[in-house]
Amino acid sequence: MAQPKFLLQPIAAAVCVACYSASAFADQSMLSANTHSLAPIVATAQQGNDANGLVVRANPKQPIQPIPATDGADYLQSIVGFSAVNSGAGTNGDVTFRGMFGSRIKILTDGSENLGACPSRMDSPTSYISPESFDEITVIKGPQTVQYANTGSAATVLFERKPEQFGEGQNYRGQASILMGSFGRLDHNVEAAAGDAQKYIRLNANRSVADSYKDGNGTTVPSDWERWNADLALGWTPDENTWLELTGGRGDAEVIYAGRTMDGSEFDRESLGLRVEKKNITDVIKKIEAQVNYSFNDHVMDNYSLRKVGMAQHHMTKEWVEAKSAMNVTRRTLNARMAVTHEWDKLQFITGIDSQQNKHGKGMYSATMPKMNFPVTTDMEFQSYGGFGELSYQLNDENKLVTGVRVDQVEVDAVQTAQQRKETLPSGFIRLENQHPHHDAKTYVGLGYVERMPDYWELFSPLSGNGNKNTFNHIDTEKTLQLDFGYQHEHGAFSSWASAYAGLINDYILTNYKLRDENKPQSKENPLEAHTRNVDATIAGAEVGIAYQFTDALQADVSAMYAWGENTTDNTPLPQISPLEGRLNLRYVQDKYTLGALLRVVDGQSRISEREGNIVGYDVKESSGFGVLSLNGSYNLNKSVDVSVGIDNVLDKTYTEHLNKMGNAGLGFAANEQFNNIGRNYWARISMKF
Repeated sequence: MAQPKFLLQPIAAAVCVACYSASAFADQSMLSANTHSLAPIVATAQQGNDANGLVVRANPKQPIQPIPATDGADYLQSIVGFSAVNSGAGTNGDVTFRGMFGSRIKILTDGSENLGACPSRMDSPTSYISPESFDEITVIKGPQTVQYANTGSAATVLFERKPEQFGEGQNYRGQASILMGSFGRLDHNVEAAAGDAQKYIRLNANRSVADSYKDGNGTTVPSDWERWNADLALGWTPDENTWLELTGGRGDAEVIYAGRTMDGSEFDRESLGLRVEKKNITDVIKKIEAQVNYSFNDHVMDNYSLRKVGMAQHHMTKEWVEAKSAMNVTRRTLNARMAVTHEWDKLQFITGIDSQQNKHGKGMYSATMPKMNFPVTTDMEFQSYGGFGELSYQLNDENKLVTGVRVDQVEVDAVQTAQQRKETLPSGFIRLENQHPHHDAKTYVGLGYVERMPDYWELFSPLSGNGNKNTFNHIDTEKTLQLDFGYQHEHGAFSSWASAYAGLINDYILTNYKLRDENKPQSKENPLEAHTRNVDATIAGAEVGIAYQFTDALQADVSAMYAWGENTTDNTPLPQISPLEGRLNLRYVQDKYTLGALLRVVDGQSRISEREGNIVGYDVKESSGFGVLSLNGSYNLNKSVDVSVGIDNVLDKTYTEHLNKMGNAGLGFAANEQFNNIGRNYWARISMKF
């Protein structure tokens, strides 16, 4: 996947041609309202901006710093509260929010869930998402909605596309971008749509490729990737109240990991969907929506396609052969949902039902141990059925009450061992939102409860559950009771916001890593193995921000996030929680151009629990703090063409994130060594809207 060498030169990063404008969605509230074409704003920290700060909405077509994202996890890290467990690739991290991981974060694309397949989450759900292909990202913090199946306890994240709308005399539109950067980074994104007032066709396509990066010391970290996605939508809008859309998509990728014993040689995605929406049925029934979505993920990981493989003795013949090994895993998912929105005066009531069925399969290949070889066969079948009701009531001009309940019936079959689990999972919340019109302030406080079924990775990947080798039937459901509260305030040139939480988790699902033989040192023959157990936990934390407009042109904002967790069963810290982090953003804004500086400061993390964590990573040692300075600029060439440039990690700092997998000896890293992040990185992005 090597790129032409000129792409590695900083000067080349400024020479690109492209298409697509981010200016349409950029934050222009602080810019001159008299200008038709304004410079795009390079986003550095998306903050709370809806439901009084509880909900964050972001535009993924807007350029961001650090270098614009290749997948969902990359982009979400620009939203305060998110981090990611890096596996040593330049892409395909596994996102965390407020220290919570995995299925505690509900990730939906166009209302549907597309699950990964790898037992160690090499292909996390966000790895199949290309952010720029979507129109809006919505993050609902905490257990404060019940509208989606198997509700996430930490957050619900929606990647959404909107229906096309063509007016009189308008029959097509499009936007596209090209990004070039250091270390062979080259991205192409295009979105094109054509139609009329009653029908449309839309294509979203993208490709991203990069070579291995170098850290601040100049050490190469194997992290190559190449990925592409294409999605086609056919829409029908016979009148202003009716929308029907048929979608289909395909994608694939290959990724090299510094922190894994295998690389991802295939991330094949196929998807089909049908969505129907009817508005203004009666004076009371305002909307009926229904959708069904199918996805198939075919993921292959191996140790020979993208890296050199060593020699080993054949298990039977004792001959020396290449030690090739591979695993093929698949996941087929069928989601269905129907919801009805009712409105009576000050009351809005949304009711609905949904279901999910998915099948997981896996197969193995080993050149040295042929007895372990088997084709892809189903090892898990999952099905859930749920019903929900969510109500909003405007109590008066200043106060609104929002509440909801849902129940999920979940059944999981361990096909190969003929074991079965059935669980009934309740969830609900109540929230009060308050707006003070005379004080420019908004507040919210909400209490939510979620009971979560252990997911595939918690039921099938560990070797034991609560000390029993039958993990499947010995891990309890996780119960979270959480209080969320916060505010937003604006007064003149000053604004501030905060969202905080405190929660109690009964039967928190914790992963421990133990040596196969505790009496021997760690080695290839004596690896660390995952074991799962339930503990009780307490969590708390906050995201805060302040901003000040010094002049019409000069702006500054500061944001910070902190998460804390305690394993109250053992009186030890919860593991894999990112440390205190702050971001200072300075921006100079003119009609045609902007200049920006981002300082990211991360504290060390001393609250760790060694060899405890999740199915992807575990705590190794206390981490050190660091600071990274980045610069960006943008220029509006005309009403259709924008240019954005940036230098990430200007000082070429050598640093390591706390959430970081171990190295792998096959790529030159010790098994107890964490790899460093990317060094100085130049990038440029030209975009056009037509």
